[in-house]
Amino acid sequence: MQEWGRGPRGSRQYLNGSQTRDLVRGLDQYFQSKVKIPKIRIRDRQETETLISEETMLFARYLRNERQSWNPRTASVT
Repeated sequence: MQEWGRGPRGSRQYLNGSQTRDLVRGLDQYFQSKVKIPKIRIRDRQETETLISEETMLFARYLRNERQSWNPRTASVT
């Protein structure tokens, strides 16, 4: 298997079973990590996954003209 970034441009990279499990585990940990942005309804922190869902909902409301503006809330992972 080639290293990332090696070989012709646009060549495919494949993960073996162990690499796939590590990637999925890492993504799951990332989506469960907390950010210091208040939830729409309660609490002063939330999981990254919840933040993504809430921002999607707020953006959709903006696109449907249900909101005058949309400014994405961003934060670093804690």
